[in-house]
Amino acid sequence: MSVKPSEEDKEELLLSCRYGDLEDIQSFVQKYNPESLADIRDENGNTILHMTCGNGHMDVLNHLLPLLPPSLLATQNEALSTPLHWACINAHLPIVQALVQHKEGPGIDLIDIKNSAGRTPLGEAEIAGWDEGAKWLVGVMNLDDAGGSQEQEGAEEEVVDDAQDIEVEIQDADGQIATMSISRPKNPESPQKPAEQP
Repeated sequence: MSVKPSEEDKEELLLSCRYGDLEDIQSFVQKYNPESLADIRDENGNTILHMTCGNGHMDVLNHLLPLLPPSLLATQNEALSTPLHWACINAHLPIVQALVQHKEGPGIDLIDIKNSAGRTPLGEAEIAGWDEGAKWLVGVMNLDDAGGSQEQEGAEEEVVDDAQDIEVEIQDADGQIATMSISRPKNPESPQKPAEQP
């Protein structure tokens, strides 16, 4: 299609994503080329994913993800926040899980992106006091780098009890250290998977 959305159409789409109006979003996609979705921004550089994820609209996210380039999941606004930052600030666990687990997206690398305040999505979850989300993020993070230096320091091999909880220390942008316990899955051969969301 050669028809391009007007600025007013783009603003309307951003509002539809903000308020979760799936029918209006579907109408936009039918009328215009779905590729135009990736380029739409508001005055602060927020994408349609920022609006959708920040407001917890899972049905809209499920509709949009197959239509968008995977790189849009890591797109930062003017404050360098990603859609995952916004989902963490507003404590939307199904959204957080969908973004990180999107099979064609950046995956756990999204958790390491820092905004202009120097905070990762995990840091935002901690500041918001959202323990459930922070624990989930820590549970899926790649913690190999943290364990590598400990292996070199210890002369003897450490035996890990599968029933034992893992203690993780996380430093935020202000230098504050938070300690979090993560329970291991009962059966290490079948790791815990988050419940599937509708």
